[in-house]
Amino acid sequence: MDIKTISILGCGWFGLPFAKTLMEKGFKVKGSTTSADKLEQLRQEGIKPFPINLNETTDLPADFFDADLLFVNVPPRAKTESAVSYPDKLKSIADAAKGQVKQVIFISSTGVFEDGNFEVDENSQPNPESASGKALLDAENLWKAYPQFTTTIIRFAGLIGPNRNLSKFFAGKVDIPNGEAPINLITLQDGIELCLRLLETQQFGVVYHGVSPHHPTREAFYTELCRVSGMAKPVFKDELLDWKQINSVNVSEKLNYKFEVQNWFDWMKNSPIL
Repeated sequence: MDIKTISILGCGWFGLPFAKTLMEKGFKVKGSTTSADKLEQLRQEGIKPFPINLNETTDLPADFFDADLLFVNVPPRAKTESAVSYPDKLKSIADAAKGQVKQVIFISSTGVFEDGNFEVDENSQPNPESASGKALLDAENLWKAYPQFTTTIIRFAGLIGPNRNLSKFFAGKVDIPNGEAPINLITLQDGIELCLRLLETQQFGVVYHGVSPHHPTREAFYTELCRVSGMAKPVFKDELLDWKQINSVNVSEKLNYKFEVQNWFDWMKNSPIL
């Protein structure tokens, strides 16, 4: 399939740099945002801008869906919308896309998995317990139910990178629980490169886990991240409560992609996010 035009629903922290990278690769990119100020920014970047808000989907711009591929990157936001209504709001987007696009990439989250004290991969069946996890799994199933296009699902782990230094959530705190639990993270750059590899190989219609293969403990990772970030040392409890380790088999087997981050401590030395 010759993919020339890509529409990105949600040009935020991940979507905008991904859109800019696509532009550099020669794709024609359309992008949506809920911010009036962001519309001009998208325009200046050469991205055709569209104001789209999931809370107002009665008059969606048809031109936005005139694309070869739709990239959906709008997670449920608990502070502004009910997680329960999230799949219903996405249904309006899916209805507008059917008959227009042939490929959909839906950005989900490894949050669809409960903390079941286990290792899971793309072949594991999620059984979410949180409202947001249930909403995301419902949304995944919603997209897959449309025969008019092929849906690919990418479940990102926690994203870290420029302007998202996670050490600030732990710096200087004490008695932080679950210090021995493994982390599940991915950098912005690895997330972008993974998506580019998917476009290159066109291995669509599959679930992918976007997560670094290195899973040090919360205590080890965040203590060192705080140190290299110049922040106060956190103190974790030496305990292992509920946990999960997210693995990926499809990223290597189907995309032949090797994550740039193979060791988080090497990454901190070589690519600080200060």
